[in-house]
Amino acid sequence: MHAEIISIGDELASGQSLDTNCQWLAQRLGELGIPVVYHTTVADDLAANVRVFQQAAERADIVIATGGLGPTADDLTRQVLAEVAGVDLVQDEEALAHIRALFARRKREMPERNIVQAQFPRGSRVIPNPHGSAPGIDLELPRHNRRAARIFALPGVPAEMNEMWTATVAPILRELAGGKVIMHQRIKCFGVGESDLEAMLPDLICRGRIPSVGITVSKATITLRITATGNTATACREQMQPTIATIEQCLGDLIFGSEDDELEHAVTRLLAVRGETLSLVEWGTGGLIADWLAECAGETSVFRGGWTIRDARTAMRLLGELTPPADLRSCSPAMLARLAQCCREVYGTTYALAVGPFPAAENVASAAGVTTAGELDLQFASSAGSRHKSIPFTGHPDILKPRSAKQALNFIRLSVLQS
Repeated sequence: MHAEIISIGDELASGQSLDTNCQWLAQRLGELGIPVVYHTTVADDLAANVRVFQQAAERADIVIATGGLGPTADDLTRQVLAEVAGVDLVQDEEALAHIRALFARRKREMPERNIVQAQFPRGSRVIPNPHGSAPGIDLELPRHNRRAARIFALPGVPAEMNEMWTATVAPILRELAGGKVIMHQRIKCFGVGESDLEAMLPDLICRGRIPSVGITVSKATITLRITATGNTATACREQMQPTIATIEQCLGDLIFGSEDDELEHAVTRLLAVRGETLSLVEWGTGGLIADWLAECAGETSVFRGGWTIRDARTAMRLLGELTPPADLRSCSPAMLARLAQCCREVYGTTYALAVGPFPAAENVASAAGVTTAGELDLQFASSAGSRHKSIPFTGHPDILKPRSAKQALNFIRLSVLQS
């Protein structure tokens, strides 16, 4: 059994509004063991809607639609479903009474136009909407030589849609799905490229595998997504566990967390467990790392603070020297090491990291646009001394700073683990 989600509205098709309903519904369907294979967005156009619903009913067993159930002329869903099913619209008196009562409770006179919201394709069922004027539609659409497609049309207002899903639609689908459950587990990795990491996981990322393992990359963070299907959540977890163990064995310290973790969460958690603290000197990343850590650490004392500097004159003054070098934008590894140790002493932290300035980098024009190439110096200071790392960076200038900040956080994480 597979599902398709249809999102209806000019505001969605034009990009003026973000379609959060689709994401929410896909997650809920997954929890019921019903995989979503198509997401479709369609404008408020009658012919386009008819084609979309016809196509969806042909290729998906379950169709969930949101939007188009209001009282105005551009709300077309009930008319579309009647046309797709080849039936007329009939008025449901109980639904109409509910709508009238809703307006009465709000001390408003119901416009005649709202009567249309009590009209349903003949043979369909009403999905109650306790707190809104747009009841949903539950319609079975016969298909040749196979089970009928089941279409559920819900209003686009998220609060109403959520309530109607939980109270009416989910119980129906749970029974149709036979109690199946789909569970996902995300493992977060950093430190190698996507193809290199895939090569470290032989036969795990291949089509048809049970459980399946997918791989995605966002700003150098690699996410492995394990998906299992079973009769219970426990069965899914048991199915995933050997795969998780294999990934952990193959990747080791490349793994920094799971689910919604970012590198700043991994660093903060690691320091908190060890009862240790951190301070920063940021020259090249402009305070980005400090911002991430401060937000993640909250009220804890793990991250004590640090300095954001822009030239060598400021760096030399922090070190107690009044004569700056001739090149105000340069920073030797020795100066960076001194800055890290100085910051550690001033803030009284277990560790300090100093991020050097971005060197003069080469901008290279290519078919994909402009990329930047160069190296960035890092110095990690502890009671045992300083540890240096020079990280290469390449890519579009827009991602240079966040990617470098992640490289720095990962250097902190690995340095702490090895200390």
